Amino acid sequence: MIISELFGNETAEKVLLYLESYGSGYGLAISKTFECAVSQVQRQLERFEREGLLVSRLVGKTRLYEWNPRYLLLGEVRALLSKALSRLPDEMSERYFRNRQRPRRGGKPT
Repeated sequence: MIISELFGNETAEKVLLYLESYGSGYGLAISKTFECAVSQVQRQLERFEREGLLVSRLVGKTRLYEWNPRYLLLGEVRALLSKALSRLPDEMSERYFRNRQRPRRGGKPT
């Protein structure tokens, strides 16, 4: 993609771009979005949590990851990711980063 060398590999970049786009996420959802192995995504999530960039919490049986507001360079990292998201080709942006996250209101026409 755009900045994979900066974060170590392409999976790491995808994980961070996903979190910048959606705010939070869990391993299976991220791996399904990018059609890659869950173990690779979980390894990156655990690495970023170990480094302090992410925090996680259990929601039922699912470990949900989100940005750590106490991370010293969080603003700079998110600004870089936001700029990278804005530079993605439209077809890639549509495919990966514009999925509906909330259910539709009942009775709304399709």
